[in-house]
Amino acid sequence: MASYQADFHGHATVLTIPGLNGSGPSHWQSLWEESRVDTTRVDLGMWTMPHRNAWVTKIDQAVRSTRAPIILVAHSLGCLSVAWWAQLSPQPYGWPVAGALLVAPADVDRTDARDELRGFAPAPRTPLPFPSILIASNDDPWIDIDRAHSLAVDWGSHFVDAGPQGHLNAASGIGWWPEGQELLERVIAASGAAHGRSMAPGDARAILAVNATDAAEAHYLGGSMMR
Repeated sequence: MASYQADFHGHATVLTIPGLNGSGPSHWQSLWEESRVDTTRVDLGMWTMPHRNAWVTKIDQAVRSTRAPIILVAHSLGCLSVAWWAQLSPQPYGWPVAGALLVAPADVDRTDARDELRGFAPAPRTPLPFPSILIASNDDPWIDIDRAHSLAVDWGSHFVDAGPQGHLNAASGIGWWPEGQELLERVIAASGAAHGRSMAPGDARAILAVNATDAAEAHYLGGSMMR
């Protein structure tokens, strides 16, 4: 298992968690990994035939071998993997995982969910032990926007509606996705990583509530909103 280490004190290590089939070279996760010195992918393996417990174990191994604070950046089924990891591997609030950006979670509970997703059902309903933003598109074929909002409520995540952008992947044409980078910086700010310690939950929520709203309004031209 690779050892992921932060290169400098007082900065977070960003671990990306892809979904089904992984993230290809033009996916924003791959582009962030190439352009950000603080960002590394967790190799979950079994990309085409994912197994919940195996993926949770891989995330746990990555977290344990990474210098805190850690920010998880998950996409699609990766979001469900993070939620399951948080439920099965509880931690004190904000440490070592200090925050998460959860993008376009897949709905594993829908009646027409693909077989590859069913092993992650039912979706956990336990609040995440770190500040987080969940962002979803209102025309995502993998999840209805109301269901995405429901997951955000269950997980205690601040919710951002990204408007009609599909599955927020390479096919969405968002490239390096600067809007997502802006929201990631909001999560890092709310995590307290700059101070080398976690923030109190109330303080973290206050930062996300203000800054995530600003980011959504600035980058989605009013088409996004916090709920």
